Amino acid sequence: MNLSLLVLSMVAALPAFAGQTALGPLLSGPAGSPLEGGEAVSELDHRIWIVFQAEDSSYWFGSDGEGVYRYDGKTLVQFTTEQGLTSNRIRGIQEDRSGSLYVCTEPGGVSRFNGREFSELTALEPAESEWKLGPDDLCFPAGQDSGGVYRWDGTSLHRLTFPPTAAGDAYNAANPRSKSPNINYSPYDVYTTFKDSQGNLWFGTAMLGACCYDGSTFAWAGTGENGSFGVRALAEDKDGKFWLSNCVNRFAKGPANPLAGEPADFRKEPGIATNADPYSVFMSTTRDKDGALWMATLSGGVFRYDGETWTHFPVTHEGKPIWIYSIYRDRQDRLWLGTQEHGVYRLDGAEFERVRI
Repeated sequence: MNLSLLVLSMVAALPAFAGQTALGPLLSGPAGSPLEGGEAVSELDHRIWIVFQAEDSSYWFGSDGEGVYRYDGKTLVQFTTEQGLTSNRIRGIQEDRSGSLYVCTEPGGVSRFNGREFSELTALEPAESEWKLGPDDLCFPAGQDSGGVYRWDGTSLHRLTFPPTAAGDAYNAANPRSKSPNINYSPYDVYTTFKDSQGNLWFGTAMLGACCYDGSTFAWAGTGENGSFGVRALAEDKDGKFWLSNCVNRFAKGPANPLAGEPADFRKEPGIATNADPYSVFMSTTRDKDGALWMATLSGGVFRYDGETWTHFPVTHEGKPIWIYSIYRDRQDRLWLGTQEHGVYRLDGAEFERVRI
């Protein structure tokens, strides 16, 4: 696929949420009082890229520039670098088994929430860190031009880099920084992380496809898949096959007849789309309670694939398609969308509608 590098454009603030879905009644947990460490606000920023629901049923919304918001069913509270975030550009939110919340930002960094405010976690350098795969570990992209990831083991934050690969060496040799000083990314940069049904950890990279780590070895699949778009989303279907941000190809474990250029650990198989299909490439994906795949495309809406049939869900603002960043399934099996500049959407029946607080 000949895909151009994603360029994120920002626009002026949007009009008020007239006639849209209200969020309050959706929250099943008890409403609480404002958190002392943040600032109570009346509305979300329009650039909400990340949606996350914590174990206590509260919702967290990560913005691209205005920090993170927490909504408990009653009060919307905003947290920024003034309350301990490493940056106000949020790229991921996770929660550990004890209920502590972790926010990943760009530039790369991870902050932990103690119930009142955030504090930045200091990362150990690669020379002091080690690759492991513990059952409770959390992994985060380490940011643009880092070429690696963070691993939180419950005590320490490890900054890890990938073992060099032939494909990575070839890319760097063909694109030396001395001749291309404007290149501000590594081919090993990680867009997304994903844990499969066997507990293996996957990383979607900028230029080298996806890496699967089983706790001792690294296997790469789809090197060069999607061109400069990279692998921004990873999914495992009901058959145990893996999708790397596109529906044109999928990958299966096993050494049988690997294609040229693919490691023996994975083989490339035909997917269910062509390059011309509107659902051929997706930004984000999740599975619903029935195992169907939901794929959020950049500007073509959302597609559901149940193994046999495609269903298209357009996502628009004032009749025009919008850019989608992420799709998220909450604890009540509701589906949410984070968008580039149009706030938050939620599936209501057969349509995704914009949500207001």
